[in-house]
Amino acid sequence: QVQLVESGGGLVQPGGSLTLSCVASGSIVSFNPMGWYRQAPGKERELVALISRSGSTKYADSLKGRFTGSRDGAKNTVYLQMSSLKPEDTAVYFCYAASPYGYVYWGQGTQVTVSS
Repeated sequence: QVQLVESGGGLVQPGGSLTLSCVASGSIVSFNPMGWYRQAPGKERELVALISRSGSTKYADSLKGRFTGSRDGAKNTVYLQMSSLKPEDTAVYFCYAASPYGYVYWGQGTQVTVSS
């Protein structure tokens, strides 16, 4: 059983930046992909970014250029760098990992609030 623990969320002003981290309880080398989803109040969970084992990335079209996902196998950690944040980016951000055996794991989520 793999556990994913997110951190780095909080309150940030519009136009600000924030970096989220997700630490896995075990090696992430085999997980493909890993990434981030988010869920705003009253809305469905949506894709933010996926990072493959090779480091290639896929982003939601509306977030390209502002968000950057990465992974560090040595630290068993996935990151999400967010910049030029907007109030509509306010959501709970969830870490995601897909194992090579078909299992999907989710973190408990971290709240990001963009407000002045």
